[in-house]
Amino acid sequence: MARSDVQLMLDVKAGDEESFDLLLHKYRSPLLNFLGRMVHDRATAEDLAQETFVKVLNALDSYRPEFKFSSWIFKIANNAAIDHLRRRQLDTLSLDGAPHATTPDRVEATALQVAGGGESPLDELEARELGSAIERAIGRLRPEYRACIILRHIEDRPYEEIAAILDLPLGTVKTYIHRARAELKDALGPLRERSE
Repeated sequence: MARSDVQLMLDVKAGDEESFDLLLHKYRSPLLNFLGRMVHDRATAEDLAQETFVKVLNALDSYRPEFKFSSWIFKIANNAAIDHLRRRQLDTLSLDGAPHATTPDRVEATALQVAGGGESPLDELEARELGSAIERAIGRLRPEYRACIILRHIEDRPYEEIAAILDLPLGTVKTYIHRARAELKDALGPLRERSE
């Protein structure tokens, strides 16, 4: 029977390196996906994922088993990404699929879809243009808004988990998402009007 994340963390605290390897294996891809979408650079995402796992090891005593491990590790990863973005002032997000996607099927499965199948070449070009516009608009959001939008609409996390990950009150998360959507609507308004 598979051990829960909480049990694995308790085993890691007791010095079991194999348990840490299991957590690393389980969370490496989701963290790379999240971090890649935050910083839009695979190498940087890999560095930040590594930094996240080092911080997990260094913060074993601060982990509280009553909280979800996934929320705790994503919170650490988000903080690392926000710190990086503030230092580097990066403004991008990829809609082209998760950075860890290594096959065309995985790229397609993890890409943010802006159009359905069966389009004409002109429709595909317009969809690609819309995708680029969405990418630029999300890239211009404040890092906190961007994290909320990515966690909600790309990672499909519930509001409560986003609040736990970002260490924000639930109302603040909802406000950030609402404001981010409003900013995106304003930024994309002229493009939407043109296509109608």
